Amino acid sequence: MTTTTRSTATTAGDSAPRAALRAPAVVPPRGRRRPGLITAGVALTMLGALTAVWLVTSAGDRTGVVVVARDVPYGTAITADDLTVAQVSVDPVVKTIPADDAGSLVGMVAAADLMAGSLLAPDQLAVAGPPGPDEVIVPMAVGGERLPAGGLSAGDRLLIVDTPTTDADPPSEPPRTFEVTVARVGLPDLNGVSVIDVIAADDDGPALAARAATGRFALVVQPTLDNS
Repeated sequence: MTTTTRSTATTAGDSAPRAALRAPAVVPPRGRRRPGLITAGVALTMLGALTAVWLVTSAGDRTGVVVVARDVPYGTAITADDLTVAQVSVDPVVKTIPADDAGSLVGMVAAADLMAGSLLAPDQLAVAGPPGPDEVIVPMAVGGERLPAGGLSAGDRLLIVDTPTTDADPPSEPPRTFEVTVARVGLPDLNGVSVIDVIAADDDGPALAARAATGRFALVVQPTLDNS
């Protein structure tokens, strides 16, 4: 009996496993830490948080104060409709009137032009209207051609300037002047003439009345005083 033996030898290439193809590993560069930037970021975060807390606290710290509800001319008596109250956050250096005192202000007089929406300050009110001590009120009729183009309002400061007679030469010396404050401005009549009540020193009252009677005067508007 003949036995045939089959060779099972394999080549070296068949016995070795095939190596898998892999991409080279990429190692990310390590960032360098900057302690200064980290500290600054933490500080900014804390500052923002503190600012937010301060804003919330300030918004809640409000108090009731008296506010002007509508325009009130200088020298006008205050009525209940002229005032309102509001809850506001105000710096302590700002002078205000507590809301609870609003009722006691009715009947007082505006010592300045009061603007609607403004906070009312104690020095903007007076117990009595003009004229005050050592003052007089002189009514002066003024034609439209002698009034400023922008008109006049209560509280305006004027110089009443003495003028020569009609057709006379201009004075060679400085004319006499009178410092006054406008108390009220009347509506113009059919001829365009308005009566202006001016507050003057009592010593100037007679001289101003004489000029009002003759019409020998002119008006000069002065700058408004800063009461702040």
